[in-house]
Amino acid sequence: MPGAIQAEGLVKTFGDVKALDGVDLEVPEGTVLGLLGPNGAGKTTTVRCLTTLLRPDRGRAVVAGIDVLKHPDAVRRSIGLSGQFAAVDEYLTGRENLQMVGQLYQMRAKAARARADELLEQFHLADAADRTAKTYSGGMRRRLDLAAALVVHPPVMFMDEPTTGLDPRNRQQLWDVIKDLVSGGTTLLLTTQYLEEADHLAHDIAVVDQGKVIAQGTSDQLKARTGGERVEVVVHDREHIRTAAALLDKYSLRGTGQGDTTVEEHMRKITTPVSGGAKLLAEIIRELDADGIEIDDIGLRRPTLDDVFLSLTGHVAESAQSDDEEAAK
Repeated sequence: MPGAIQAEGLVKTFGDVKALDGVDLEVPEGTVLGLLGPNGAGKTTTVRCLTTLLRPDRGRAVVAGIDVLKHPDAVRRSIGLSGQFAAVDEYLTGRENLQMVGQLYQMRAKAARARADELLEQFHLADAADRTAKTYSGGMRRRLDLAAALVVHPPVMFMDEPTTGLDPRNRQQLWDVIKDLVSGGTTLLLTTQYLEEADHLAHDIAVVDQGKVIAQGTSDQLKARTGGERVEVVVHDREHIRTAAALLDKYSLRGTGQGDTTVEEHMRKITTPVSGGAKLLAEIIRELDADGIEIDDIGLRRPTLDDVFLSLTGHVAESAQSDDEEAAK
């Protein structure tokens, strides 16, 4: 499947700081790539280089089959961009904002009006279509901004942290819209600080740190790198902690005595990495019961993207906004 977005060796510096240090990416048509990374890692700079807002110092990029450096105007006609902050004119109504975008793309007035009406319905803004944007809530502005990026049906979309600051309901609505877009054939590069968002929306995930792509794969592939499944047991009586830990250690991936079973005494919780899934879990439950060890909770846990992020970058994901260029200063 051809790549709708391709980047090879992108380098961008700001003063003495290298914001991008050889970024390579490929996004197949009709898929979502989630770009994850800590603040200042290079996510926004990558998006700005791919959307012609910044010129990389070195490297090559092709978007929708068009060379970004050689034909930036053609690229701009083929993409939609929703940035970190809603770029709407607050003194125009929602309808006027969308019609204006259509006319800037040289759509006929009638076609621009029809497309505005269609998008207002799609983004649940029809009831507020004739109110000025300054009266909109934050979630409504974000939806209007995304609608504006879709006026001309772009085959490739870039969304730079589109749901930051939205409440769960508005975030879910935006997720639904994004899934509809992709099911219709749109290719999407999505940067986000919400690991749940990448897990929910992205076919592939690239983790960026210090201007480089340090890992890429599906959510399951990245999670497998952190050690696979683990069994967690919470015993009812503190006096059974050591006995239960010894029992679980027999089932650990590395075997007894390797120190990979961990005990959190204050929580009465024992954790060990395993392979074997639900069948193994049933076996452990039977053995605990046979030994008279009462449990309050037991479960087979898989690594989360939070675990992946921490293991790859050495720190947790941040929820705060930060522009890469600002972080580089």
